[in-house]
Amino acid sequence: MRLGVMTAVVIGLVGLQAKAQELKNEDEKTIYALGLSIGRSVKSYDLSPAELEILKKGLTDSATGTKPAVELEKYGPKLQGFAKTRQESASKRFIENAAKEKGAVKLPSGIVYKELAPGKGPSPKATDTVRVNYRGTLTNGTEFDSSYKRGQAASFPLNAVIACWTEGVQKMKVGGKAQLVCPGATAYGEMGSPPTIPPNATLVFEIELLGIGNEAPGTPPGTKPGTRPGAK
Repeated sequence: MRLGVMTAVVIGLVGLQAKAQELKNEDEKTIYALGLSIGRSVKSYDLSPAELEILKKGLTDSATGTKPAVELEKYGPKLQGFAKTRQESASKRFIENAAKEKGAVKLPSGIVYKELAPGKGPSPKATDTVRVNYRGTLTNGTEFDSSYKRGQAASFPLNAVIACWTEGVQKMKVGGKAQLVCPGATAYGEMGSPPTIPPNATLVFEIELLGIGNEAPGTPPGTKPGTRPGAK
């Protein structure tokens, strides 16, 4: 139920967007920041403009004490399943659109591979250790990991990380660069990688294959120093 309340609040704040653009004092700025924070929790609903209007009505009815059109006790528990369905639908559209891009290839696993720059070296095997630079984002463009920002390339056995990497990087050649669109099932699955990667999230990686072999130790993709959430 708490998620339902948060959803209603953020939609109410959306309705005040014009006023929020003229923040007059620290209280208003703080309240606006609250709206930004709460808003992140409802992105998975992928609501249309018409659905946003329905959600605003729910907020208004609740705030004014108007008799609700539905019973919260009955429909509140459905929010989690509804969000999951919408997320899956949005991810499917994203993957389908990515597969239509020039040069993109959709693999049987659902991974979309697109070469960004050709390489001239050999291609790795699943049992090889690879050295890469990479950037990982969610489908909304939010960056969750980047070896470029750390200033350190990553090295790891290719069969010890997420399935999307194991399959996709084998199609690359040393010196090349590629984009991988990874369906949730080939990435972090239902567990996700809190707090940055939600459950079942489709991920986008830009990868530069620097070398194959026993390179200097690095950090596996999607991890922080000292952890290995991307490992099998």
